[in-house]
Amino acid sequence: MIQIFDALIYHPLYNTLIFFYNTIPGQDFGIAIIITTLVLKSLLIPLSKKQIESQKKMQELQPQMKAIQQKYKTDKEKQTKALMEFYKENKTNPFSGCLPLIIQLFFLIAIYRVIINISEAGFVARPSDLYAFVANPGAINHLFLHFVDLTKPNYVLAFLSAIAQYYQTKMLFKSQNNDKPQENASTEPDFAAIMNKQMLYLGPGLTFFIGVTFPAALALYWLFSTLFMIFQQKAIFKTKQEN
Repeated sequence: MIQIFDALIYHPLYNTLIFFYNTIPGQDFGIAIIITTLVLKSLLIPLSKKQIESQKKMQELQPQMKAIQQKYKTDKEKQTKALMEFYKENKTNPFSGCLPLIIQLFFLIAIYRVIINISEAGFVARPSDLYAFVANPGAINHLFLHFVDLTKPNYVLAFLSAIAQYYQTKMLFKSQNNDKPQENASTEPDFAAIMNKQMLYLGPGLTFFIGVTFPAALALYWLFSTLFMIFQQKAIFKTKQEN
């Protein structure tokens, strides 16, 4: 399994990053990371689009799902059956967004390994990881824009990554909340809203922690990956509003 992962995901990403580093004038590893990130996210647009749309649709259906759960709260068997019928009628699946998320997670792990392995090797490419047609650059310049050391944690990049993560998550939840119909006040706790609020702060907090713990190269990848997702979400939401 590891060999398949390395052959299909890790090594292609590793060589793509080194290829861009060799090709870019001035050989800036940070710029190579940004371009690799944008190429990777562009290739994953169909998957991330499906995931975002699935999350949005499930959130739109939350009021009806809550009504079903409340109606059959004393009979779990009837509740499950009613929910299954509800999913079928609305042509949706609560797990439809999981597969795209899992596939994207594989690529996230791969790019993480690529950056960490290059960092731990002293910013020297491993000849055994390179394809025959990708030249070995030797010692890799680890200064992004000539002054940001990508070998060390960077608090500015970590903070910007956390802010971008917060904005992306808040934008998704705001769009979902705007689509919800107004309902009567209820004394029942809204567990979905509670979880969303926790995710709104937990995600950025974890992003900042990773940014100040690992080499800045990883925070740079995370920042531009999140910025790409922000623009993609805006495009998807705008298209849906126009339709």
